[in-house]
Amino acid sequence: MSDIKLSNIPSLSVGRLVEELTHMYSTALLGGMSAGEIPSVMLWGPPGVGKSQAVRQVAAAIGERTGKRVSVTDVRLLLFNPIDLRGIPTANADKTLAVWLKPQIFQMDDSENVVNLLFLDEISAAPQSVQAAAYQITLDRVVGEHRLPDNCIVIAAGNRTTDKSVAFKMPKALANRLLHLEVEGSFEAWKQWAISHGIHEKVLGFLSFRQNHLMGFDPTKDELAFATPRSWEMVSKLLCGVDGDVDKMYTLIAGLVGCGVAVEFRTWARVYAELPDVEDIFRGKRPPLPTTTDAMYALTSAMVARAREYKDDLSRIENSIAYATQMSPDFSALLLRDYMYIDKDYKQTLIHIPEFAKWLRTKGKLINGSH
Repeated sequence: MSDIKLSNIPSLSVGRLVEELTHMYSTALLGGMSAGEIPSVMLWGPPGVGKSQAVRQVAAAIGERTGKRVSVTDVRLLLFNPIDLRGIPTANADKTLAVWLKPQIFQMDDSENVVNLLFLDEISAAPQSVQAAAYQITLDRVVGEHRLPDNCIVIAAGNRTTDKSVAFKMPKALANRLLHLEVEGSFEAWKQWAISHGIHEKVLGFLSFRQNHLMGFDPTKDELAFATPRSWEMVSKLLCGVDGDVDKMYTLIAGLVGCGVAVEFRTWARVYAELPDVEDIFRGKRPPLPTTTDAMYALTSAMVARAREYKDDLSRIENSIAYATQMSPDFSALLLRDYMYIDKDYKQTLIHIPEFAKWLRTKGKLINGSH
């Protein structure tokens, strides 16, 4: 049985994927289609690239656009067996027939103002007996005696066989009945998400300086710890929740992204000792700018993190923008573009700040060409 070839399907960044799926689902649902009429989607991609994150973003965006409550059921199929999907057999009331108790994952609200999203993750890694039941769900929206409600969207995700993760081949007969999309790593799409979700400033600064370290997965190497958007998010949680000192956290960071990348991250993070006081910048002072490129990336990421805290204090934001005017054009463009990621539609807030409006008029064209 031959495997499907991923070279013949679209490859999208997480950001573009969210846009495409949100548009498809929202337009269809608002136009009167039932979720059951929309093709089930299969997402392919390497471990940690952001498939699960994308599905959560799609769910939130559908809710925002349709005004409906979106309920996500996340099923990690690698941990399931067929009975978990089909249910447990038991006797009917008069002991003449066997009936199947409905699994918890099928307890969905079928109300008109609700959209259910069933996310079948790690489908390609599940045992083939579980895959058979999962594919019945994605193709026919049933498993055994149980049927999904008409307001349920189905999205599946899995690693590619070329990733050398646990992955079984998908028969072409099944593949032909799914909408396939490959998820690729994109630094800009990830950074936009990371800024709006409060990823630690040192992670943002380092990856802005070394974008190639966002996704370090190599299927040809037998490494247990490697850099991915998922592992960097875990690094951020350690720095935010335990200790922001990269030197102190080095061993734990290396356990997430690998020793080689962790050494680079630790060395780079030492430039923070050379930075001006960011709080002074937001108070309206103008301390000298750093003189090295790596320190400038650190400074811009630190300013973005502080701007996120002060996003409603427009006088402080204006002070920081005034300070940015003395930066080189590429770094001022990098900083102000990142400011626009702080919140949805935050650009509309920034436009009301005279310093930003002035910068946009004179140098705004640099935003699309910044790092």
